[in-house]
Amino acid sequence: MPIPLSVSVLKAAATDFLNEVSESAIPHLFGVTDGKAVGTHVEHEFHKYLSERHEYNAGSSASGIDFPELGVDLKVTSLRQPQSSCPFRDANQKVYGLGYHLLVFVYEKTDDQQTKSARLNFRHAIFVSAARTADYQTTQGIRDILGRNGNRDDVIAFLEERNLPLEEIGKNALADEIMRRPPDVGFLTISNALQWRLQYGRVIAVAGVEDGVEKLRG
Repeated sequence: MPIPLSVSVLKAAATDFLNEVSESAIPHLFGVTDGKAVGTHVEHEFHKYLSERHEYNAGSSASGIDFPELGVDLKVTSLRQPQSSCPFRDANQKVYGLGYHLLVFVYEKTDDQQTKSARLNFRHAIFVSAARTADYQTTQGIRDILGRNGNRDDVIAFLEERNLPLEEIGKNALADEIMRRPPDVGFLTISNALQWRLQYGRVIAVAGVEDGVEKLRG
């Protein structure tokens, strides 16, 4: 019988999957430079791999993430430019995290001219806990201010400097929340946009070193 999917089972399956497919020949990706096309291929193959072995409900456009029952979203990105986008919910995500865990696959793509096929070498697989999915500079800056006995006014001034997409009421409410509940340091770089732009360079650097950023491969 298929084994129900849990977070720990998902992590193990991700490692097994990447060990199995890394460096496999993929003819239809030969010459493809579109990272979205590569990511879609890997996501499709991983869900196929999981569905043959485990019981789970895959995410939909409505849920917004790949594994809603586990609170995990899968991100596939190139080592050359490790970044992706995700839906913008509210500015508080920069301070308190996205609200779900991230499973990040980082690949290096090469094209084999002789076989006319692509190969993906998965250099890293990283699990980032939800508590660590906030923006590094924002959370570190807030903790530095509070560590120097900063007050609510200092926090509001900092939020204004960071250009968080917040109106005055939201900014004051977030400052009050920060004073009550200082955030954990996040390890993403999150750029303001209609969709958040997530960058994973720091996540790759601290995987296996910082709590909440687990190295599964690499």
